Amino acid sequence: MLYRLGADGLVLLHLLFILYVLFGGLLVLKWRTAWYWHLPALCWGVAVEFLHLPCPLTTWENSLRQASGRAGYPGGFVEHYIWPIIYPTGLTPNIQLVLGTCVVLINLAVYLWVIVSARRR
Repeated sequence: MLYRLGADGLVLLHLLFILYVLFGGLLVLKWRTAWYWHLPALCWGVAVEFLHLPCPLTTWENSLRQASGRAGYPGGFVEHYIWPIIYPTGLTPNIQLVLGTCVVLINLAVYLWVIVSARRR
């Protein structure tokens, strides 16, 4: 039971990290020093998408699921609602490149906005 809770918690953490990589640049608009945390996360997220690197959180999640023996009823809230968001069916390397490009473009626009507005001051 604890292994399953740990795995479910990691899935939620994984989702939050993905959202932070995608939208964390918006925090830089409010707090200029947020880029210290967001830029490394963004680089990691882009590297995972473009280079198809395995995410250590996924490996850890799978290890915890195997340790839990997948006991109980199959599926639950996390598996049903959260997993398809993180791991959609039909995800191909080409789709990953498109997603990675979207992440770069969104954050590039935000960081350019921050730089331009800082220079205007």
